[in-house]
Amino acid sequence: MTAASLPVVRLRVPTEEDAFAWHRAFDDAEVMEFQGGRSAEVSVYEELTARQRRHDAERGFCLWTLLDEAGAVCGFTGAQPWPHEAFGPVGEIEIGWRLARPYWGRGYATAAARTALDRLRAAGVPSVVAMVDSRNERSIAVTRRLGMELAETYTVPGLDRTGLCFRLAL
Repeated sequence: MTAASLPVVRLRVPTEEDAFAWHRAFDDAEVMEFQGGRSAEVSVYEELTARQRRHDAERGFCLWTLLDEAGAVCGFTGAQPWPHEAFGPVGEIEIGWRLARPYWGRGYATAAARTALDRLRAAGVPSVVAMVDSRNERSIAVTRRLGMELAETYTVPGLDRTGLCFRLAL
């Protein structure tokens, strides 16, 4: 997928209203397959979008709301400190993405992640990781298109699943 063939995307700091848009976008068992398999309550997205606004104010980056060419919310992408203390790349900055089902397979995740990487470089972030469920072939493909390399494998505590840690120096 070349840069010219990717869709035009826009990223913005999540608004309070985006909690509801994220909830609607992710209220799909397929979308949530690798995040527990079911939709989260709106309150989870209210807390998540509020935390992302704090991250942006304090760090200059966050999980940004992803908008398509028409300005519709299609998901999020961006980065935040790895949120788990019990396993994984503790202390590192994780890039991630999640899209509503209608946007899959159309280049949105790659386009948005490339835009996020440019913003992270500008914010002075020296490197990022992406933690991906080993069964999530779509996200693994995005990490490859970004030039990330597999660095470590983790067993996710309590879930009997394998997480892959990809790395990229910025």
